[in-house]
Amino acid sequence: MSRKVTEIVEELLKDILEQQQLELVDIEFVKEGKNWFLRVFIDKEAGVDIEECGIVSEKLSEKLDEVDPIEQNYFLEVSSPGAERPLKKEKDFLGAIGKHVNVKTYEPIEGSKEFEGTLLSYNEKELTLSIKIKTRTKEISIPTEKVAKARLAVTFS
Repeated sequence: MSRKVTEIVEELLKDILEQQQLELVDIEFVKEGKNWFLRVFIDKEAGVDIEECGIVSEKLSEKLDEVDPIEQNYFLEVSSPGAERPLKKEKDFLGAIGKHVNVKTYEPIEGSKEFEGTLLSYNEKELTLSIKIKTRTKEISIPTEKVAKARLAVTFS
């Protein structure tokens, strides 16, 4: 099949997640050591529990067996995105405004490729963070096309 595994899995998940009133956060198909892993991260407003992960895993496994889009052996993992949830879609970023985030960029901005601070604003062109540098606070704007990865970040006070 020419389509990427993640695209096929996303399509297979649509009805399953809709029936369970769950949201797809992310899909990864990665090789770690000699094993392949298909990881599906799901969520809902109140958070997901292990039972919901099990239901999605079982239903997705049945559909994957029918369609058989993956040649190699792999492990299927369905879980919550956790406290450090990735930010990928516009609604993820908008929902994270005012929260502590970690952003990695493709290329250095003001000499750095990693930033951690409070997300102040987001639009399709850029996001603005308030970051602490020793004793002072600084605002930095990052063009969205330069964002490699972004996620919520846990802070310990």
